[in-house]
Amino acid sequence: MRSLLQLGAMVLVWVSAQLAWADNYPSRPIKVIVPYAAGGFSDQASRIISDAMSRAMGQPMVIDNRAGGGGRIGSDAVTKMAPDGYNLLMTTNGTHTYMAVTEKNLSYDPINDFTPISLIGSYGLLMVINPTVPAKNLKEFIAYAQNNRGKINYATSGMGSGLHFAGELFNAMAKTQMIHVPYKGSGPGMQDVLAGVCQVIFDGAAKTQIDAGKVRFLGTTSAVRDPRFPDMPTLSESGLTGYDLTYWVGLFGPKGLPADVQARLQAAVKTTLADPDVQRKLSGLGMTLVGSTPEQMVREIRVETEKLRAIAAQIPGGIQQ
Repeated sequence: MRSLLQLGAMVLVWVSAQLAWADNYPSRPIKVIVPYAAGGFSDQASRIISDAMSRAMGQPMVIDNRAGGGGRIGSDAVTKMAPDGYNLLMTTNGTHTYMAVTEKNLSYDPINDFTPISLIGSYGLLMVINPTVPAKNLKEFIAYAQNNRGKINYATSGMGSGLHFAGELFNAMAKTQMIHVPYKGSGPGMQDVLAGVCQVIFDGAAKTQIDAGKVRFLGTTSAVRDPRFPDMPTLSESGLTGYDLTYWVGLFGPKGLPADVQARLQAAVKTTLADPDVQRKLSGLGMTLVGSTPEQMVREIRVETEKLRAIAAQIPGGIQQ
């Protein structure tokens, strides 16, 4: 009996300690792993979000860029960190849906090795063409491409990238045969579109070239219009009904994150996304704000992964690495 009483007392002390710990969370700075290089779109968005969440959480949220392997290095590192709420991952679907389809031996499970917190926002790619292409809009471009099968090159940031998927989905839906030309990044790809080596690119960072008149903008790949170009129809609206290829930014913790900590962080995301200044800054990057529940986040990952598998099955030669 004494042993049972002692055990009960120990359990009570442990539970009390856990509740006290949860009530005090966060009591120190929170590290946010961004698995991409500093300066890129994901890094810019993550810094805007983390800065605002710092105010909501009452503690600094410090960005730690761990680039490499297309995002897999930083993502994998988070799966090995303590699930205490002080090490988080802010990433894109590049590491959680695209890699699930393109990588044969991915070192982590995109769903089971993380605690989902919230989808923060989504954004589409901008389909642009070299101005020498004799097409003023999407309908004219599709007709031109269908009459010039195998003669139009589209640049991407690499095999299996979102830009690659965007081009192959376009080929399948528009019944065209654009030729894939992979580069080591969208920057070099855009340079060759400007030079006329390639005629097409799907690039989320094309606003500068569009504004300067260096490329012709045909539409956005997402189901909703880009907030930077509210008058420009999506590809779906312009004739490719149902075309939807969207990037997103989301927040995760390591597997096993306590439910109350998960809820605290998800609430902070919602507070952050209600801030007009944050809305203005993220809209300026072309992002549509979401602020999902963890359950919605997991559902989106599952649905999107299956959609990408279907696209990948149509790519000649496959894309698994």
